[in-house]
Amino acid sequence: MPAIAADRLEALGARIIAAGGSDAAEARTVAFRLVEANLLGHDSHGIGMIPAYVNALQNGRLRPGRHVSELRRDGPMVLLDGHVGYGQVIGAEAMEIAIATARDHGLCLLSLRNSHHLGRIGAWGEMAADAGFISVHWVNVVARMPAVAPFGGADARFSTNPYCTAVPATASHPRFVLDMATTKVAMGKVRVAHNTGTQVPTEALIGPDGVMTTDPGVMFREPRGALLSMGLHKGYGLAMVCEILAGALSGGGTGLPEHSDGASIINNMTALVVDPGRLADRSAMMAEVDSFIGYVKQSPPAPGVDRVMIAGDPERAAREARLANGIEVDDTTFGELLAAGTALGVSAAEIGALAGQQ
Repeated sequence: MPAIAADRLEALGARIIAAGGSDAAEARTVAFRLVEANLLGHDSHGIGMIPAYVNALQNGRLRPGRHVSELRRDGPMVLLDGHVGYGQVIGAEAMEIAIATARDHGLCLLSLRNSHHLGRIGAWGEMAADAGFISVHWVNVVARMPAVAPFGGADARFSTNPYCTAVPATASHPRFVLDMATTKVAMGKVRVAHNTGTQVPTEALIGPDGVMTTDPGVMFREPRGALLSMGLHKGYGLAMVCEILAGALSGGGTGLPEHSDGASIINNMTALVVDPGRLADRSAMMAEVDSFIGYVKQSPPAPGVDRVMIAGDPERAAREARLANGIEVDDTTFGELLAAGTALGVSAAEIGALAGQQ
């Protein structure tokens, strides 16, 4: 398929989301965040998630029109419930509360439970950074089937459990946003590889026999394989931290079998949002960050590398290229979007027209 312009893809996504029971504002918000992930090069969290969302809608495990509610507050500590609403809405509302609390107290320890898929966690770090705050995020996943093997294990016991830290822009450099799964590759990237008929990197997957493989298909047939943590025992340890801080602390649950229904993606998130000016001279601190980033990026590029980058640079480059050239959607993913849309009553002809394919 030819590449699709971001605005067309956003309109297509909003149409399908609206057909699932969302009002126009919610549908636009969800579609915007999904396409934003595509623009930044993270197709794993982009428009291709809509079929999974439709499946959750049909199983009653994703509920349109829901908003966060505050369950508990103790000074700068806040506990919220997302009522299995769209994470693109719930995440933004939760971060608005966290930012407002950090303005009052200098920091906020936010714990959010029971949100449907929060999408690209970097989006919530970026909200904090753009408001002048530093944020750290730990996320776990319940309800979906486990996908990641523990270090030394041969089957899946938990999910890809994202971690994120975001720092505001400095005088010379844009914001620093480290947003990553705790696995060598995200599950969504395995889905993209499966749909496009490509292989995953070595040492990223094991088959059901526990032997390493580069075939993404082991995650889409029974018996299933499992993803492997990044950095061996270190990524595994960080994933466990996410289970404890995001799942257990929030009360939303960890990746235990009794929390899984296989039909939805429920996220819990604990985030720390900090006003750096309450600890140090803000100008001096940001000048130090600015100087350090500049120093690091001045390292001579290694053979085969154009330039040294920091977290956020690849996303900015991808956004520029994809705004200019459109977003490629593979045939399998587009077919899944067609099936999801038609299941909600949106005709294939309308979907094709929205995508500019007719």
